[in-house]
Amino acid sequence: MPLSDIEIARKATMQPIENVAAKIGISRDQLLQYGPHKAKLSLDAVKALQGRKTGKLVLVTAITPTPAGEGKTTTTVGLGDGLNAIGKKAVICLREPSLGPCFGMKGGAAGGGYAQVVPMEDINLHFTGDFHAIAAANNLLAAMVDNHIYWGNELGIDTRRVSWKRVVDMNDRALRQITSSLGGPGNGFPREDGFDIVVASEVMAIFCLATDLEDLTRRLGNIIVARTRDKKPIRARELHADGAMAVLLRDALMPNLVQTLEGNPAFVHGGPFANIAHGCNSVMATQTALRLGDYVVTEAGFGADLGAEKFFDIKCRKAGLKPDAAVIVATVRALKMHGGVAKDQLGKEDLVALKKGFENLARHVGNVAKFGVPAVVAINKFIADTAAEHELIAKLCAEIGVEAILCSHWADGSKGTEKLAHAVVKLAESGKAAYKPLYNDEMSLLDKVRTIATQTYGASEVTADQKVRDLLKDFTEGGFGHYPVCIAKTQYSFSTDPSLKGAPTGHVLNIRDVRLSAGAEFIVVICGEIMTMPGLPRVPAANTIRINEQGQIDGLF
Repeated sequence: MPLSDIEIARKATMQPIENVAAKIGISRDQLLQYGPHKAKLSLDAVKALQGRKTGKLVLVTAITPTPAGEGKTTTTVGLGDGLNAIGKKAVICLREPSLGPCFGMKGGAAGGGYAQVVPMEDINLHFTGDFHAIAAANNLLAAMVDNHIYWGNELGIDTRRVSWKRVVDMNDRALRQITSSLGGPGNGFPREDGFDIVVASEVMAIFCLATDLEDLTRRLGNIIVARTRDKKPIRARELHADGAMAVLLRDALMPNLVQTLEGNPAFVHGGPFANIAHGCNSVMATQTALRLGDYVVTEAGFGADLGAEKFFDIKCRKAGLKPDAAVIVATVRALKMHGGVAKDQLGKEDLVALKKGFENLARHVGNVAKFGVPAVVAINKFIADTAAEHELIAKLCAEIGVEAILCSHWADGSKGTEKLAHAVVKLAESGKAAYKPLYNDEMSLLDKVRTIATQTYGASEVTADQKVRDLLKDFTEGGFGHYPVCIAKTQYSFSTDPSLKGAPTGHVLNIRDVRLSAGAEFIVVICGEIMTMPGLPRVPAANTIRINEQGQIDGLF
């Protein structure tokens, strides 16, 4: 019987983190160590790397996720190990997992099988405390807003127009909408309030898009927290909150260095969700890795319609990144599910359903091509797959002009991705990449949403009520019309209906709300029933997470 993910992780012999760092030219005195197997790279060390020649950037994305699993993080780790195995100096860049899904629906997010980053329990739980620092900075600003109102409200904040929410890194639907400051005059002025999850907060977005400490502080100061009665925006800088927030985030801003099971370097830093935020690891980590390695393999959350689109249209646009290749992860199981097969029937060969479900992969391949980035498909192998199913995917991929490569990294580590690694190198070195965003800065905000909806999601039109249209008009007149848009929608479908699998067309994208993120420098567009504070499922993963008799944590996988 094969070992489980957690059993494989526990049997691994981890290298001292200074040895891992040495592989990419980082000395021990440049590290702030958190025990023997994880460390932060100092901001001075990061700054000293500026001006260095950068390596090739490879994005790993995937088909629309299903309960059958796709293995995007596992493939990212496996590809990084595979590139190192064929003689390339490769660095992996991942996001930090949120406690919300760890204790909610999906469990841990550190890869799987023999393609994991370790120490797994640390990464999935408190790690180096980055998320706690982000929550503290966010909630300090919230406290300073209410405190300013309490002590006379010199700035004239309209308590009905306070937009800044508190955050907690846990799925808790009861906190979505609350009334705060109850209990009498000593506790402030009662008002409606609410919580978002940390990974959906603007501070998280700012943290992941900032290029250095100065840029971080500037962006924090630009956050709009409220408006006056005449709708004048009030910024964090006017409350003198930006400096203290930056202090709380200083150490967190240092990229976190860990290792794969094969001892290769991995930066795990930042963690915005891709369904309700921009879904990419920090610019600091990615740019640092590019100056240290010949190849950097990074992932973007959920399917290519969400994570990859935001990686290309927001992160690359803002940070000046130019990706050289992309990998689109698919599994036989997930494609059959998109073809209409129930989860409990996925172990049976079904070429008809597989061919029908392939339309989902085909659309993602076409979408990535629109950004001018050459791609290869990685078929993440599962035990129940058949040779005929693998051959069908390869044949269908060839018909749309993309190579499909079978990968067995879960079972075989780097040996299972060497062919993929060679293909990625060939693509990245081909000079075919001609990255371009899907829309230009000058396009109207509504047209930016319409472009993504029609060209990426297959929607026929975009609808919005007058309130939303008025807000978009206000944002434009306020000088924010050149910002990119960050669409918050379900990850389970190209549409806003999570039950619509495959590649639906002709559906309508309805904009429910829009939010200005003046510090992150994008507009959040909330569609369908998506929530910026998720709830726990009927049976949360927390039910089976425990400490066993040996003092080890069980249930994270």
